[in-house]
Amino acid sequence: MTDQTGRLGNAPPRNARAWLSTLARYRDPMSARSLFELAATLVPFVALWVLAWAALSVSAWLALSVALLNGAFLVRIFVIQHDCGHGSFLTNRKAQDWIGRTLGVLTLTPYAVWKRTHSIHHAHHGDLDQRGIGDVLTLTIDEYRARSAVGRLMYRLYRHPVVLFLLGPSYLFILQNRLPMGLMNAGWRYWTSAMGTNAMIGIALGLMIWFGGLMPVLLIFLPTSVVAATIGVWLFYVQHQFEETHWSRGEQWQLHHAALEGSSHYVLPQPLQWLSGNIGIHHVHHLYSRIPFYRLPEVLRDHRELAEAQRLTIGESLATVRLHLWDETEGRLVSFAEVRARSGL
Repeated sequence: MTDQTGRLGNAPPRNARAWLSTLARYRDPMSARSLFELAATLVPFVALWVLAWAALSVSAWLALSVALLNGAFLVRIFVIQHDCGHGSFLTNRKAQDWIGRTLGVLTLTPYAVWKRTHSIHHAHHGDLDQRGIGDVLTLTIDEYRARSAVGRLMYRLYRHPVVLFLLGPSYLFILQNRLPMGLMNAGWRYWTSAMGTNAMIGIALGLMIWFGGLMPVLLIFLPTSVVAATIGVWLFYVQHQFEETHWSRGEQWQLHHAALEGSSHYVLPQPLQWLSGNIGIHHVHHLYSRIPFYRLPEVLRDHRELAEAQRLTIGESLATVRLHLWDETEGRLVSFAEVRARSGL
């Protein structure tokens, strides 16, 4: 986190842009390592899928339990797809894109659509004048007050934990991703990505039903997908929705400063950090997105200032659920309760 002098943790202040030349040393992917990480993720994912299918003949609850566990490996698959979209997984761009497209069938995420919307997120994160694509909807206090009673109710429903972390992720990955949302009029490329992914998902579901009936879909495919979607949305939320995140307007907004100050360092136990593909080291990722996910720990090892910056523990992350609105005056996220105490809204 930052103090009033702009310091990162207890370290001396350093301009965010000044980190770029330092971080550039970590940007080159190692193809052998990348392929190893891919295998180390896909092999257990497929093995657990096979185990869950075999468990259907023993116990539906056992199959469901294995499927729920496999959701964690699907999160890691998404992180690899994420790196492909950033061009940080392989040096061969064509092979990288095909890996991303293939993994998009497993993650229910059209590769070209997500790649474009996510690049918009990176290009405009923290800019109050450029919201709406690839981010969690966040209103300022003034914007919230200006809404009608119905408008305020709708925003409250959107920010409710049940909607944001339980219903929303399933809607996003299972339904919304079936269309190139945000890019509907941006060209055939994104429609091809969405429809091609849908076709492959449809073929996969058809084969599941052909060979195993509805149970593999209901007890393996859907639970695995829902768990992964829920974890993924939670991770994305805590990466940017903490009290001292960064939002600004116009000339006050600066890309690199917003990337560093507006992204958290989510400190996770090592097993969870591995399963989430180090995506919790998000302040470094946003500052230099071309760094492969498996090299992010190297950055923290070599640069203590970044290791101590923007730290957010699991316990602290739970408290972020109570933050809903951006206070432009104080430069922090606040709760509905705090705003109500101030104005009665």
